[in-house]
Amino acid sequence: MTSTSRSPFQPTPSHTVGPFYGYALPFPGGGDLAPVGRADAVTVHGHVYDGAGEPIPDALVELWQADPGGGLSGAPGSMRRDPVTGGHLGRNGVDFTGFARIPTDADGHWAARTLLPGAPSGHAPYISVCLFARGLLHHLFTRLYFPEHTEAHASDPLLASLDPARRETLVATADDAAGSYRFDIRLQDGKETVFLDFH
Repeated sequence: MTSTSRSPFQPTPSHTVGPFYGYALPFPGGGDLAPVGRADAVTVHGHVYDGAGEPIPDALVELWQADPGGGLSGAPGSMRRDPVTGGHLGRNGVDFTGFARIPTDADGHWAARTLLPGAPSGHAPYISVCLFARGLLHHLFTRLYFPEHTEAHASDPLLASLDPARRETLVATADDAAGSYRFDIRLQDGKETVFLDFH
């Protein structure tokens, strides 16, 4: 009997299935990060566009952020369940968890009500954004920075590493309404959002 060496198994590729984000993942109040009654709450919103500039109506946007003091501990257990059905009733309206999950609507629009994040010295405050959408084999990561912090932008390690045109894709624009910011996510084209590669 002769021994034969087998070649190592090759990883299988990812496959696009779905999206099925409308089932189980979104929950009531998914974009309501700010506790009820907070006068310092702000709105962040925008559209998700595909490579042809068309809105994506079935994407899912997740936000992860620090609290106003820069803390990342969050507040677990803010979700409430219906004691009869076990379904999600939404958040308790008191705790700030720093997490949001928002499906886009028929126009590709998403919106969240939150608090401005804090940041350590040498970094600009930002919100981490994770995007799930049809046609993506893997979700995408990016960041949302705020226009008021231009001085901090110059020293932020990520923003400082980008040329100005690319940097602009990570900075929200202030709306006419006070406390409202627009942040569009573009998957491709000349104004493609900067996406981050985590290893």
